[in-house]
Amino acid sequence: MLKGSLCTVRHLLTTDLNTFIALVNDLPSRGDYFSTHFKSPETMRKEFMQNGFVTEDSELFVIEDALHHIIGVITHFKSRTPTTREIGYRLFDTKLSGRGYVTEACQLMVDYLFSVYQYQRLELLSAPENVASVRVAQKCGFQPEGTLRHAFFINGRYQDVVVFSLLRPEWEARRLSISV
Repeated sequence: MLKGSLCTVRHLLTTDLNTFIALVNDLPSRGDYFSTHFKSPETMRKEFMQNGFVTEDSELFVIEDALHHIIGVITHFKSRTPTTREIGYRLFDTKLSGRGYVTEACQLMVDYLFSVYQYQRLELLSAPENVASVRVAQKCGFQPEGTLRHAFFINGRYQDVVVFSLLRPEWEARRLSISV
């Protein structure tokens, strides 16, 4: 469990499963930047029972507010190279946007991945128009590297995505500057 001042990032528990499935499959809450593709509740339950949404390729966490409500999800997963991990996140209720939950969860995840594993590089992908997601990347020290043109098909159209990265030495320098 990763604890911050605004939120906790933790693995999904069996007692969370029904609420989690309802939140993940709530299509209207997905907005313009998330696919409307979803898994059946039974498929999700089966996958959870098999591995708890944790494998060598990916690890899923929920973002929980101070009142222990699940407000989002954050995950890290295999990227293009063995020294790289990609982070993805989603806030379930847009009314909670701008309060710092996702930024704090992302920073907790970054610190966890660089502290526990030997990854050299972390990546985030965001639609350039997704101002909130771009701000999360920037606040957590990620740098834009370039645009993947028409990389995702979401809501009936192809969308560009910006690749953001954070290298281990950049993270170490940020930690030193924050602690001074």
